[in-house]
Amino acid sequence: MRAIFSLFFVLFGLSAFGSPTDSLKQLPVQDAGRVKPFDSFARETLQLVYGRQTYKSPSGRKQSAHDVVFTWLITPELWQNVPLVQLNHNGLRESMRLEPVEGHRYPISTLLTNDRMVLHFQELASKRKAEEKLDPFYQAVQRLENQLTIFHAIRMGQAVRVAPKAGDETGWTAVAELDGELKDSFTAVMTTFAKALPLSDSKKAQKVEAATRAFNEALSAFTAKAKAVAAEKYDPSGKVGVEVHYNDLQPFMYAWILYLIASILLLMSWMGGANWAYKVAWGFIAAAFLLHTYGFGLRVYLLGRPPVSNMFETVIWVPWGAVLFAVILEVIQKKKILLLAACLVNVLCLILANLAPTILDSSLQPLEPVLRDNFWLTTHVLIITLSYGAFFLAFAIGDILLVQYLRGEQRYKKQIKEGVQSIYRSQQIGVVLLAAGTILGGVWADYSWGRFWGWDPKETWALIALLGYLAILHGRLVGLVKDFGMVVWSIVTFSLVIMAWYGVNYVLGAGLHSYGFGAGGVEYVTGFVFVHVLFVIYVAVVRQARLKEGPAA
Repeated sequence: MRAIFSLFFVLFGLSAFGSPTDSLKQLPVQDAGRVKPFDSFARETLQLVYGRQTYKSPSGRKQSAHDVVFTWLITPELWQNVPLVQLNHNGLRESMRLEPVEGHRYPISTLLTNDRMVLHFQELASKRKAEEKLDPFYQAVQRLENQLTIFHAIRMGQAVRVAPKAGDETGWTAVAELDGELKDSFTAVMTTFAKALPLSDSKKAQKVEAATRAFNEALSAFTAKAKAVAAEKYDPSGKVGVEVHYNDLQPFMYAWILYLIASILLLMSWMGGANWAYKVAWGFIAAAFLLHTYGFGLRVYLLGRPPVSNMFETVIWVPWGAVLFAVILEVIQKKKILLLAACLVNVLCLILANLAPTILDSSLQPLEPVLRDNFWLTTHVLIITLSYGAFFLAFAIGDILLVQYLRGEQRYKKQIKEGVQSIYRSQQIGVVLLAAGTILGGVWADYSWGRFWGWDPKETWALIALLGYLAILHGRLVGLVKDFGMVVWSIVTFSLVIMAWYGVNYVLGAGLHSYGFGAGGVEYVTGFVFVHVLFVIYVAVVRQARLKEGPAA
């Protein structure tokens, strides 16, 4: 396994190690129930507080997360008056009487002197005590509280746990608790860091090299001492370096770029008959799919579990399934629309995964104990989410065909016929997988809770989606659903999948399946569904008007 990852380090080693303090990224720390590199801790923290994983100073200079967060530890006073804390909720900003600013970021000093913020924190505490469900306003208040809390914990040396505790199976020592040699050694790390960081943009190579060497030596000395305390707990699986590679690589971002290029080439081929574009597109799809798969492989290797335990992971897994099914059907049917639709699905989902980090948490999180080491759970979730990929593929083909109906039903009759056949096959695959996954979900429920079916919201909506697609397939089989009906229903029925996939967790937020998926983005998903319903109605009206005008139309 490690040999495979070593190969990909060479093939996809895209990170640039230019900062004198880059070795800090490899420092093992304990956070959120696992040992992770300081790089991951810093990225997640900066994402929470600042809203991005890189910091851009007022002068326009970009700094990496590990440099920024470490300065919160050693020189926190420098950040008090810097626009740092992102506050996106309009209602909360207005309630706190904050002036509109670019990026919605405010200095900590401004927030700490805001009387309205203190009042909202008190209201939040009351709601927690009463165990009330938080509305979006108080979710934003809770987020602001978390942002200020983590910054304060870091500046006090309480949040960064850098050394395992001797004789303690799980505990680690925070920076503020270090003593003896460990304290002296970490002080040397902070001192050399403070000297090296300002040289990041220096052109004096010898000075930069000397500062880098001094920092690396200090960090190596500290890690050696920390490891000596309890070697079996200090990066026990040897995965810290792999995780830093995963963070630097950003495989899913580069994958969607490759899928986008493939989409353009496939569109040229499908619309204009450019065979060369079709052949080249295969190369980009192969590269994107390999990078996409490699990203999954890294997450599986790092977490030791299948990559479908939260919404972010399903959002990158579902389009992977769409490409897999499209490639299989393309080899059989030779219809370019399959690959085009699959690439568009991937572009949409992977962009969403990259641009909505506050909604889709991309951090590597361990599973809750109740969900670990469960074969039926793993199989059930993998199969059901793969079915979503097949249905998403059918949905995307339907979208493309609606455009063709607008451009001229008779003119593109052959393309529409081929596309409808692809929708039918995709939905057949989806129904088989969804039925199997739902049954296996019952097996898991019986194993975990002693009952096969309990009308949990997730179970109910999975069944509704299954019945909806079965109705389409049976209608097609007996001749009730014609070509245009297949196109329309491939789009409309996908709203059932969206509800089962997204709505149960983000809209209902209830049931046995709502753990760890968070909340947010409801207005965007609702808008997505609403726009597509309007598009379907518009095309149906235009088509009906043309049919009344006669074949010439």
